[in-house]
Amino acid sequence: MMRGRAPRLMGVLTSLMIGGCANAPLEQGGTLSSYSDLAPSNGALTRAALRANKEQVLAARTVRIVPTQFTPAALATPFTPKQRAIVTNAVDRALCAGLSERFEVVAADAPADLTVRASVTHVTRTDATMVGVSKGLGIAKSVFLPDFIAPTPRLPIGLGSLSMEAGAYGPSGHQIVAMTWARGASALVGASRVAEEGDAYVLAAEFGADFSKLVSTGDTPFGKLPDMPSQEKIQMALKGTPKYPACAVFGRAPGFADLVGDGLGLPPDWTDKGAAPPS
Repeated sequence: MMRGRAPRLMGVLTSLMIGGCANAPLEQGGTLSSYSDLAPSNGALTRAALRANKEQVLAARTVRIVPTQFTPAALATPFTPKQRAIVTNAVDRALCAGLSERFEVVAADAPADLTVRASVTHVTRTDATMVGVSKGLGIAKSVFLPDFIAPTPRLPIGLGSLSMEAGAYGPSGHQIVAMTWARGASALVGASRVAEEGDAYVLAAEFGADFSKLVSTGDTPFGKLPDMPSQEKIQMALKGTPKYPACAVFGRAPGFADLVGDGLGLPPDWTDKGAAPPS
């Protein structure tokens, strides 16, 4: 009797959570050289505006990454310096991994065809307690309803969000690529971590992947079928070893530990050691 009702109950809960997605403002943080001619280009869960000079992008061969910063407005969210650091480093590591697919990534103080700068413009905290409850419900379902294989939706309460902007600049400092980007955590899609910075950390990697695709191709990363990751990228993700030494400053990717952390909802700093210590 209980098992007959369970699928109907889960169906009702899922329907209630379809709209469960945090709002993220698409803001201008004042760190780009220009916001003119930014064209809206949204994804299924992402709001964005962007512009790219495709000819100049495709002519570039080297890129350097300036470490991501929080704008003064984003600093209003009461994250600790450690929480902010793990979010910004997740952005930089994702940018380095994505850009390595097409460019040679050089050190931040080396000359390059393109210089990438990104900033956090707005961030909201994750309700870690609600994430923990959601994870507990998922465990309970696996114990009491082992035959029901549908994923357990996350409770749509206390979802975090992240807003970013970034530009890619030529050697003379002129802006070649620009993007403003905003995405909220979803009750149905994506990993969740039991930490105030949990959603921002997960979304940071999403932004890094989107912006690196824009810089690599000169085209919007949205509205397209996802690319199959190369074997090299898969090995980098699993082993944590970056392709270029310049990426090592952002530390090793958590690799397999990250998959475990996502599944269990562990706080980011349990599996991610962050940036490499100064040499």
